[in-house]
Amino acid sequence: MHLTDDRWNELLRTRATDPEAIQRAYADRRRRPNLLSDKGTLFLVAADHPARGALGVGADRTAMADRRTLLERLLIALANPAVDGVLGSPDIVEELLLLDAVHDKIVIGSMNRGGLAGADWEIDDRFTGYDAESLVKYRLDGGKMLLRLVDSDPGTIPTLEACARAVSELAEHNLMAMVEPLPYGRDETGALVMHKDAAALQRAMTVASGLGSTSAYTWLKIPAPQDASALDATTLPVLLLGGAPSGDPAADLASWGAALRHEVVRGLVVGRTLLYPPDGDVAGAVDAAARVLEAAG
Repeated sequence: MHLTDDRWNELLRTRATDPEAIQRAYADRRRRPNLLSDKGTLFLVAADHPARGALGVGADRTAMADRRTLLERLLIALANPAVDGVLGSPDIVEELLLLDAVHDKIVIGSMNRGGLAGADWEIDDRFTGYDAESLVKYRLDGGKMLLRLVDSDPGTIPTLEACARAVSELAEHNLMAMVEPLPYGRDETGALVMHKDAAALQRAMTVASGLGSTSAYTWLKIPAPQDASALDATTLPVLLLGGAPSGDPAADLASWGAALRHEVVRGLVVGRTLLYPPDGDVAGAVDAAARVLEAAG
């Protein structure tokens, strides 16, 4: 569970002297036969934020920048049997592979990370991580793409097109396409602000549902809506994202509860809320989220 000095130094040594070890680790990973657990749910820990330059947690703008700390927190989370797997960018997935942390786990590769947090071009979110071909080659279980919808920003258009292409390509290989549609606008200062009302979320969900040549392998990853009826907009499997932690873990967990009971919701994809809880107790935060998911079932 812990990233000891010996394990850390071995990881650094392998990185520097044996790059082919990563290819061997991909090939040797024991894959789980089904996406869903025996309980019909899916609980993933998200760790693709750093690749988009989104390093902050609360007041700490660089909380996720320390890689050893991040990896140790991921190891703690993945050690919980209720956690089905991880969502990550190639670098993090490969580090977890080298640490033997993802055998018999679901691994979803993050595809578009080019919309750097705070950048002028943030909405034009280019695909700079995994693509469908590499996800197949490396025997991963699906690909995730972020789709921020901003009607006033033309950068939405190439992102829409790229996501549609990725959905089609993943479906050709029977791989899950996890689309994260988020309705955004800009305030008077030009800053991006997410629209949290049910109508905006439903519109985003219907746009994402129609991407690509088939929706057979499409899953949606969305914020837990305040009004669970917003989820009536789709028949696709839905995973609830944790989003930025509020600083009140109990409130964050409670906000997921009602939505988790909707029949289209299959589970959770949570990152910073569980990996960087205010009290530092990663194991406790993960266990609490697992209990909420189990109770909703």
